Amino acid sequence: MIQLYKNTLFLTIRWSFKEKICEQYSVCKGEICIFADARIILQMLNRVRRFIGQNNLLTPHAKVIVGLSGGMDSMVLLDVLIKLGYECMAAHCHFHLRGAESDRDAGFVKEWCERHDINLKTIDFDTFAYAGRKKISVEMAARELRYDWFETLRREYQPQAVAIAHHQDDSVETVLLNLVRGTGIRGLTGIAAKNGYIVRPLLCLTRAEVEHYVKEHAIPYVTDSTNNDDYYLRNALRLNIIPALEKLNPSVKDSIFNTSRHLAEVKKVYDDSICKAVKDVYRKDKIDIEVLLETVSPSAVLYEILSPLGFTPSTIDDALESVNAISGKTFYSDGYRLIKDRSYFILDRLSSSENDVREYTIGAETSQITSPVHLDIRIEKRGVKLDKSPLTLSADMDKLSFPLLLRKWNAGDWFVPFGMKGKKKLSDYFNDRKFSLKDKEDVWILTSKDDIVWIVGKRADNRFRISEKTDRVFIIEYRQGD
Repeated sequence: MIQLYKNTLFLTIRWSFKEKICEQYSVCKGEICIFADARIILQMLNRVRRFIGQNNLLTPHAKVIVGLSGGMDSMVLLDVLIKLGYECMAAHCHFHLRGAESDRDAGFVKEWCERHDINLKTIDFDTFAYAGRKKISVEMAARELRYDWFETLRREYQPQAVAIAHHQDDSVETVLLNLVRGTGIRGLTGIAAKNGYIVRPLLCLTRAEVEHYVKEHAIPYVTDSTNNDDYYLRNALRLNIIPALEKLNPSVKDSIFNTSRHLAEVKKVYDDSICKAVKDVYRKDKIDIEVLLETVSPSAVLYEILSPLGFTPSTIDDALESVNAISGKTFYSDGYRLIKDRSYFILDRLSSSENDVREYTIGAETSQITSPVHLDIRIEKRGVKLDKSPLTLSADMDKLSFPLLLRKWNAGDWFVPFGMKGKKKLSDYFNDRKFSLKDKEDVWILTSKDDIVWIVGKRADNRFRISEKTDRVFIIEYRQGD
């Protein structure tokens, strides 16, 4: 029961809870009367309301899904949004990371939502198994599972947003965490108030203010015992590093938070400049080295291109130092490689298969293949008009031995270039034409027995050319780009 009397908020919590709930969640028995300055509470609610409006998080009375762990922050978020008139649905993830404690959290959230007639959705995750399959940390696994499920709920129930209970202290800790690990300007801007459909209405409040709100409203909550374990880096920052910094500057958290806000504005200018530079430098998986070096900050431009692809800062630095090195130097991330060519860095996605098929057969009756390259095949009588493009092979059918073999080239391979009589190594042919390492790796060759018939899409072998004695013409058209 909530009664307003002058400037005093008179909050009465009558003993109507089940005794077991009181014992489990430390809600005192009997009737409790708590007096608070109504203006403080109203000011906090108004600050959240203004913050929501200023950052375009939600429109009035919108439908919202609230991530509800049962902890203090999420319980306050749910209570605040309901008081501000939003239609709230709660969503609880059971990660099964803390045994009976995780079960306790799930039970608390369920009973609380049932008692207050709040629509609750829950899900169970085998977080350890997921982390093992993905080869990521348990913390990252829980994050991925949580946000993927929130997106599933959003698509199903069509709320305006999914609200998460981060506050100012969380953002400060994130800035310090990123600073310790190493980061660019993006990592120093803290937690965003809005990211897609994810909104954080409590970022205008500090942890102390959230604690005050809980006390004044006697809101029960559960506590994660691992929050007091400084083994985890974020906890160590909160429990040890930030208190040490506060001895130097009691307002250090405000200073860090305000600095992150200023950097968020600076980042908008940075992003605009970087976006223009990237468009000039990066086209069709190639980074123009000469243009890159003419930008105001080559290292920043290269970082913004490569970092999202998993390249580490040290690898990006090594790549930049190689701009004057010989061609062929290669740098790797988990999913990509960066090849230093003469005038370009070439980006190439790594294959997901370690056993890629490197040989394919083509029979005399084959009319088309679509893998690994797209080839249309036909046989014509002598006299057909021939396409002299390097994308088309026209060979004497009777000089071929079937099945033909389509394969990658090997060191030592040679052929007789069309129109010539002498042999030439493929490696020399590629070097003469300034092929990059990736260009060489992408080449397929067609062979008859052990003889090269065609460097697909590049050059035919003179030994299989059409002559006056040719009766049947074997024609292959290479669909470049398919």
